[in-house]
Amino acid sequence: MTTWYLICFLVALAVQIAFLNQFLFKLQTTIAITSGSMLISLALILSINWLDTPLAVELKQLVAGIDFNQFLLKGMLGFLLFAGALEIDLHALRKQKWEIGILATLSTVISTAVVGYLSYWLLGALGWPVPFIYCLLFGALISPTDPIAVLAIIKKMRAPEGVSIQVEGESLFNDGVGLVIFTTIYAVAFSGVEPSVGEVTKLFLVDAIGGIVFGLLLAVIGHYLILHSPDGNIRLMLTLLYPTAGFALANILEISGALAMVASGIFIGNITRQKSAAIEGRAPAVEVVRNFWHALDSVLNALLFLLIGLLLVTFPVTFAEIGLGLLLVPLVLFARFVSVGTPFVLFKRFRRYDINSVRILTWGGLRGGLALAMAAAIPGRTVSVNGVDLHNLILILTYVIVMFSILVQGSTISPMVRKSIKYARRLENQQ
Repeated sequence: MTTWYLICFLVALAVQIAFLNQFLFKLQTTIAITSGSMLISLALILSINWLDTPLAVELKQLVAGIDFNQFLLKGMLGFLLFAGALEIDLHALRKQKWEIGILATLSTVISTAVVGYLSYWLLGALGWPVPFIYCLLFGALISPTDPIAVLAIIKKMRAPEGVSIQVEGESLFNDGVGLVIFTTIYAVAFSGVEPSVGEVTKLFLVDAIGGIVFGLLLAVIGHYLILHSPDGNIRLMLTLLYPTAGFALANILEISGALAMVASGIFIGNITRQKSAAIEGRAPAVEVVRNFWHALDSVLNALLFLLIGLLLVTFPVTFAEIGLGLLLVPLVLFARFVSVGTPFVLFKRFRRYDINSVRILTWGGLRGGLALAMAAAIPGRTVSVNGVDLHNLILILTYVIVMFSILVQGSTISPMVRKSIKYARRLENQQ
């Protein structure tokens, strides 16, 4: 069996899990697929270790052969971010542009520093002395919330617009910012870059600002081509150029392809879509494009979360490492609360917010495939801690936190969102 065949069968499996879930368990689709993939992973592990089933061994080798870093960071991520950004309401985004900007940048930096320092202290105290620069690298990869996981759940629950735009906008932008921070610290840790303020700032600005400017440039060019193309199929194909050639070119230029896709998606999803729909006879075709991207986003999300669960079979795991990961969960949540709650102390002086905003942003700040892809990018066989390769250690710690985030946080955030819906309705009645 080839890797391509494996991907095809995994897509079919993910869709079947989602189909059965709507009748049997009625969980949020992301949670159902991730739970199902974990059960499949456990079954594979039992088949390999106890029964030595040839098919299970072959499947493990095929899954292990997938370069998750390349597959997500250099491939799927462009499609998922572009599709998510297409649905962002620019008008609503403008209402909270300062809040989202600060949450996506300053809060991500604060969380990176807090996780880095606290994990360095905790791991050292537990007899796992990970050098500080690698703890900071771990803080960078685990701090940004994953837009793929967040958007899938928040959209389904129909949270109030104010809360929804905070969560969606922040997750889309802090994803790109987090990648830039990770890339910067990675360069210091592994590429011999001088860790001076000037050099680090230069790396950060070139990556982040360059990605946004490049994304807007692509959007303007595509906007002109889409509006002047009479063929609806050509207009649809033009949108495919963004997460394919556009995303690839941004990565080749060593600027943030993630931020480029977010900038392009917001522009095309708002300005281009609005002007195109205003042209006589084009409204149905605009809906076709919207439905296409919505369907593609759903399929890729299903595949991604199935792969996240199946990663369990690809590396050796001990109870000690799982225990370390579980101990780091409250630490990461504390860093998230501090990084989100601190700016809201200032925000509340200028505007009234939902009383559950900080709690939803903290508990709803899910981690997903993005964190795992960044963890997978850390080189192996460079540093060893207690006889465990640093690459494997950070990957396992990240995996435990991601699974807790999706399965526990994702399945228990509903009451908070329902309170926000009631609070929003109460405010409307008062007005």
